[in-house]
Amino acid sequence: MIELEGVPELVDPVMVAAFEGWNDAGDAASTAVAHLDREWKGEVFAALDAEDYYDFQVNRPTVWLDGGVRKITWPTTRLSVVRVGGDKPRDLVLVRGIEPSMRWRSFCNEILGFAHELGVELVVILGALLGDTPHTRPVPVSGVTSDADLARTMDLEETKYEGPTGIVGILQEACTHAGVPAVSLWAAVPHYVSQPPNPKATLALLNRLEDLIDLRIPLGELAEDARAWQLGVDQLAAEDSEVAEYVQTLEEARDTAELPEASGEAIAREFERYLRRRDGGGPATPSGGHATESGDSPSYLKDGPGGRVRPPKAQRPETDAEDDGPDESSDDSPDSSPDSSSDNSSED
Repeated sequence: MIELEGVPELVDPVMVAAFEGWNDAGDAASTAVAHLDREWKGEVFAALDAEDYYDFQVNRPTVWLDGGVRKITWPTTRLSVVRVGGDKPRDLVLVRGIEPSMRWRSFCNEILGFAHELGVELVVILGALLGDTPHTRPVPVSGVTSDADLARTMDLEETKYEGPTGIVGILQEACTHAGVPAVSLWAAVPHYVSQPPNPKATLALLNRLEDLIDLRIPLGELAEDARAWQLGVDQLAAEDSEVAEYVQTLEEARDTAELPEASGEAIAREFERYLRRRDGGGPATPSGGHATESGDSPSYLKDGPGGRVRPPKAQRPETDAEDDGPDESSDDSPDSSPDSSSDNSSED
């Protein structure tokens, strides 16, 4: 039984999750959730037991000094709640952690147990992959779901991906089996400049999340950080004629592919975002609880089968052959580091 002491009754709660590792190219997704937690001053109310899900030889604990006393921080996944004010107040349940090393079904069951107890209405999982996308253009962000009805009502892609997957894909399917509406948002990070951080990709994910859940998100210094990041990559690329030529090739391919999509709908979406930022109210004082021990959660799943730019290219990540729909890959898995893929794809 999951006990949530100190957590108030939530208003239209949405769970937003991201995990460091294979699904987090450029740390874009985990940084997005960290930004939400920081801007709205979320307080951790629960943490999963690290012993259950992590291999400490892969994700090592860290030792630090607190007033001369040595303490240890264990790799885990933590949950916090923030309350967002404005015309349409609602609560967010933020899930931020590391892709687990083992027991993925139990991990997802535990996350879903919290979602059930908190009355979560929608789960949004953020991810980032490496793609053949130029750093000089807007970051492609695709939204995918396994729910056909949700795909129609929220204007998302229904995923058709088949192949290896990460915790983002597993959690999304767990939500589907549990009857919890779930969406994955994927940002494509240029494979030739994959080193974190990537504030431009983080900003793109937050903008898409804002549109999806109709909520004004304070961006702080992210826009300026994104501009500084692009200028830095511009300078780096200018030092290498081959890289500059390659970027130009990507730009031409991207512009050609997206020419039909430069529609009034896209312009209207950007204008609506501008109006929200101009007229929208700021966040109210957040609320949250304290860390609690999590008990047994119901089983929702069935058993079944299971710097220099231009690094060398590697295998293509798990994606569909659909246009502008990045879905799942990464650059910092402990044992797999794909660093090149197409951004014209989608996954689950």
